[in-house]
Amino acid sequence: MAKESKDFSKYFDFSGAKVISEDHSGKTIRLNGRDIHIVSEPDYRQEKQRGKEEIQVHYENAVTDELKNLGVGKKYLIYTYGCQMNEHDTEVMRGLFEEMGYVSTEDRMQADVILYNTCAVRENAEDKVFGELGHMKVLKQQRPELILGVCGCMSQEASVVNRIMQKHAHVDMIFGTHNIHRMPHLLMEAHYGKEMVIDVWSKEGDIIENLPKKRTDGLRAWVNIMYGCDKFCTYCIVPYTRGKERSRMPEDVIAEVRDLARQGFKEITLLGQNVNAYGKDFEDRSYRFGDLMDDIRKIDIPRIRFTTSHPRDFDDHLIEVLAKGGNLVEHIHLPVQSGSTEVLKKMSRKYSRERYLELAERIRKEIPNAVLTTDVIVGFPGETEEQFEDTLTLMREAGITSAYTYIYSPREGTPAFEMPDDVPLEVKQKRLARLNEVIGELSLKHHNELVGQVLEVLVEGESKNKASVLSGRSRSNKLIHFEGNKEWIGQFVQVKITAAQTWYVKAEVVSEPVTVSQVG
Repeated sequence: MAKESKDFSKYFDFSGAKVISEDHSGKTIRLNGRDIHIVSEPDYRQEKQRGKEEIQVHYENAVTDELKNLGVGKKYLIYTYGCQMNEHDTEVMRGLFEEMGYVSTEDRMQADVILYNTCAVRENAEDKVFGELGHMKVLKQQRPELILGVCGCMSQEASVVNRIMQKHAHVDMIFGTHNIHRMPHLLMEAHYGKEMVIDVWSKEGDIIENLPKKRTDGLRAWVNIMYGCDKFCTYCIVPYTRGKERSRMPEDVIAEVRDLARQGFKEITLLGQNVNAYGKDFEDRSYRFGDLMDDIRKIDIPRIRFTTSHPRDFDDHLIEVLAKGGNLVEHIHLPVQSGSTEVLKKMSRKYSRERYLELAERIRKEIPNAVLTTDVIVGFPGETEEQFEDTLTLMREAGITSAYTYIYSPREGTPAFEMPDDVPLEVKQKRLARLNEVIGELSLKHHNELVGQVLEVLVEGESKNKASVLSGRSRSNKLIHFEGNKEWIGQFVQVKITAAQTWYVKAEVVSEPVTVSQVG
């Protein structure tokens, strides 16, 4: 059944509200008995536009002197949903909280501020957040002084913000992905003003440098190299929630990676919605992702990863640089989404099945030990059985060893939302099961080929099931379990693969870690 076309201009509906005041700082309305201060509101049409405005880079102090002690004696809790980009945004917010004097807690009964950093990519992620907000109403009644906030990608959707205003009046603050640096000011406003504060920027975000980050993992760190996406795949909400592609200056990225090397981090993952587009927006220099990887390769950090790639922008220069190896790992995550050229066209992926397979072959030719993983959506509107079979055969032909697999779910605001969602849920579920079966078979085959090999493993922690068993990952991101000493956590060990399971391998240690002094 075709969906009713939505009029996005009606999403931010104030018909039941009374405007109390309006000035240069926004407007204050009264809705359902609560005062709401709207500094800026999400605008779907604005989010869709890609203007020619120059992106500004700001080197500013987000936590001013007046905010430095706002959180002394108070605790914060952040629930994070979604991708690594959201995880990294949470690290920035932790840094901001702690510069204001707050300390972290995992106990919601002790928290003075609770934030939900949300994901808009899948419908079930939104449902979880709204379910949580419903539960929080009771806690808010018990503890009226608690500040409750919603941020991240869901906040960029006008329909979501309107729903929170109408049905979740106990939420105190809402901000988006472009203005995380404004969180300390919004927190102060929510704390002293007792109003709901909404500040969601829809305009293309500037780049804010010098924001503090609190990384909870001392081994691995994420480093944003760019923000936004201009691909506009028909199923994806990200270009609206994250804005246009804008790259950080190479010198800022390199300085951050060098600093992490000095701190002793063992593994860095460079982040972007589409890292292969890095540098395309630079007007004053010719410097692309391959150049950045070549420069970072020379920094003394054992492992450099990146995510996520778009096949269309994966060029020969990048392959040439990755083939140099060293600290550039051989694991390449290359989302395909479908193995059918017809479905890829409807998804607006702008490459064909043949082009993806050619790219996979080029990568393997230059990097013989490359390990390819991917993302796949099943049940896209109009997907036939034959087109789904194309996806199964591509997994084998491309030599995929692992995949994140999803059932298609319509996202309001995307072009695919207007397409008939005509693949029955039962068919989608069966296709997902068949796909996962093939992926499991390919994963096990790859793991069997590893048996007898000696691999370097970064020891990440103890196994959840058995304290004497440690777990870690190889350069190609394989999960490896082995008996060992917990004092090895955070170190590299050499292990010999002894047995293959579908999703991980077992090993025995052949050489204990060598203590290496941190880079000064």
